[in-house]
Amino acid sequence: MPGTALNPGVRKREVFGWAMYDFANSGYTTVVLTAVFAAYFVGAVAGGATWATFAWTAALSLSNLIVMFTIPAMGAWADRHARKKRLLMLTTLGCVATTAGLALVQPGAVALGVVLIVLSNLCFAWGESLIAAFLPEIARPEAMGRVSGWGWSLGYVGGMLTLGLCLAYVLWAQAQGQKAGQFVPVTMMVTAAMFGLASLVTLSLLRERAQPQAGREGGWRASLKRLHATFRQARHYRDFTWLLACTAAYQGGVAVAVALAAIYAEQVIGFKQQETMALIFVLNLAAMAGAFAFGYGQDKLGHKRGLLVFSAISDGTQS
Repeated sequence: MPGTALNPGVRKREVFGWAMYDFANSGYTTVVLTAVFAAYFVGAVAGGATWATFAWTAALSLSNLIVMFTIPAMGAWADRHARKKRLLMLTTLGCVATTAGLALVQPGAVALGVVLIVLSNLCFAWGESLIAAFLPEIARPEAMGRVSGWGWSLGYVGGMLTLGLCLAYVLWAQAQGQKAGQFVPVTMMVTAAMFGLASLVTLSLLRERAQPQAGREGGWRASLKRLHATFRQARHYRDFTWLLACTAAYQGGVAVAVALAAIYAEQVIGFKQQETMALIFVLNLAAMAGAFAFGYGQDKLGHKRGLLVFSAISDGTQS
């Protein structure tokens, strides 16, 4: 980890702590949203009903809609009061608790499953936004790509470790003749435990460098007023407007792939649960290498040019 990539006063251990948050929360996206709970919800909780996939995607869409309307205000409040780390701790606790709560979702408990998925994904997305806000504080502008790549690649390691533990348990449970309603809840507890334990590294090593903005009106109302003024000014910056629109479209596509990958594999292709988990594990290996390498490429090429090049490579390999 070259010291020249970091801002003055930032220690390598703090960057490790920052990157460990990706390690901690990647098990949630890998196990809950992609490999295990998504297919379990459609096939077992909803009993494979014709509306099951719609219910799953509707729950995630509702959660993401709430995120879109709440994250800007949360960010404005965190900036004003220098409380990013405190909010990160609260959102982490929320995601860990609701992920553990998914262990209570048995076949037929559709409403409980929907509520917990909405809440857990909401807390996860809030946490993602908050941890990303620390990047400009720890990395130099010309090194943000590689530092971000360290976090993403370590995140895939965390996702693979959590998924690997869950896969080992699922194989053992199936050999014992257990059904999904018995072993899937255990994987939710494993995922929550990994998230909670690994995030302790982040919360103990990461520093809150920002200072509260003195002489300004406090509270959520003031933060919302400032946010409204920011959006009014943003209309005069065409590049920023395009960035928001493109980000929404890009993230929407990624969200669909993540949410439906396991469902498609099991409901359409006919994969068994352990085969789906193994597939996601292998995909994470490739993603880990790509995140690490392309982070350096981004710094060499520049953010915009790097995005265009890597998007072209991605689109070309899919055509």
